[in-house]
Amino acid sequence: MPQRVVIVGGGFGGLTVAKRLKGADVDITLIDRTNHHLFQPLLYQVATGGLSPADIASPIRFVLRRQRNVRVIEDTVIDIAADYVTTATGTIPFDHLIVATGATHHYFGNDHWEQNAPGLKTLPDATRLRAKILEAFENAERTGSADMTFLVVGGGPTGVEMAGAIAETARHTLRRDFRKIDPSAARVLLVEAADRILGAYPVSLSAKAEAQLAGLGVEVWTSALVTKIDDGSVTLRRGDREEQLMTVATVWAAGVKASPLGEALVPLGAELDRAGRVKVSPELTVPGHPSIYVIGDLAAVSTNDEPVPGVAPAAMQMGSYVADRIRGRTSKLFRYRNKGNLATIGRSAGIADFGWIRFAGFPAWMAWLGIHIFFLIGFQNRLLVMIQWAWNYVTRNRSARLIVRYDE
Repeated sequence: MPQRVVIVGGGFGGLTVAKRLKGADVDITLIDRTNHHLFQPLLYQVATGGLSPADIASPIRFVLRRQRNVRVIEDTVIDIAADYVTTATGTIPFDHLIVATGATHHYFGNDHWEQNAPGLKTLPDATRLRAKILEAFENAERTGSADMTFLVVGGGPTGVEMAGAIAETARHTLRRDFRKIDPSAARVLLVEAADRILGAYPVSLSAKAEAQLAGLGVEVWTSALVTKIDDGSVTLRRGDREEQLMTVATVWAAGVKASPLGEALVPLGAELDRAGRVKVSPELTVPGHPSIYVIGDLAAVSTNDEPVPGVAPAAMQMGSYVADRIRGRTSKLFRYRNKGNLATIGRSAGIADFGWIRFAGFPAWMAWLGIHIFFLIGFQNRLLVMIQWAWNYVTRNRSARLIVRYDE
């Protein structure tokens, strides 16, 4: 009788497990709250009108359509027991469980800020944020006010990419679209609580990234702590001084916390870290439950005394490892291999750190483009994104800048 494998989450980790088990003597049930796999690293391009939602998402059923040992269910898991999961519509037993539900926004105890400073984790997040950014220009055109400040909170890769994309949109894409206002006069401000942006990168690359942002017209404030976010304003503390800034749009990119589903594993003996991630064994299992795996952003694990980062390559490596364990192909401990880090700043600007070589500017930007195209799911999406990026590069146009209001 085939073993029953339940995968919760159709992101990079969960989808890798399912695909890696193709042809294995297992019955797989993949559960996800949505019907699609989302390429989250490109969400910021949807939020700034560079790509359409369908360009970076694929239906999970379509991705796995030729894999006969997989059943896909759109549902929400609400509880986990030692040998079954409870969903909103029933219970599903398992012999092996893989929990890969990712992460969400982290407001560090100020969840009420989300209404005025949305984050970026889902397609609805991206389309709402796109509407918020574009509506700011529309409001300015109606009132004739040229005083527009866009504030991005958080100097990690997402914050840097968002700030650069908003600046390019204002200074190039929209510059001829309005009559009363000059979009290029908009102020784009990136704030970071630490003493430099892109803290996971070497100091030299952080400095180059800041210089490239300045070239795009982005102001960077470091050692700036957000203390309050209201509708239309943000209060910052810099040293001993507090300052209130009036804003037309605020984007939250300052932190992430693990999916709340990790809490369902606590009754089984799991421990959570400060970010809500599940502390797993070197085999990526919940201690005391060798058949329950936690992977991706939800897992807290270290290799070579270094914490495994919450990035797509790590989730995919975890997924491959778990699939091999289920098939009995490995008994080794999980080891993460960091193949390098990339971040894009904007058009022809980026940074790359491959350990043995570090570089910035156009070559880093091209490397970023190539790797992201490679990891997109589906030939059609790869082709469409390549065409769209080529067109955007030549024309500086972002053709998907549509305002979609969900209350209409």
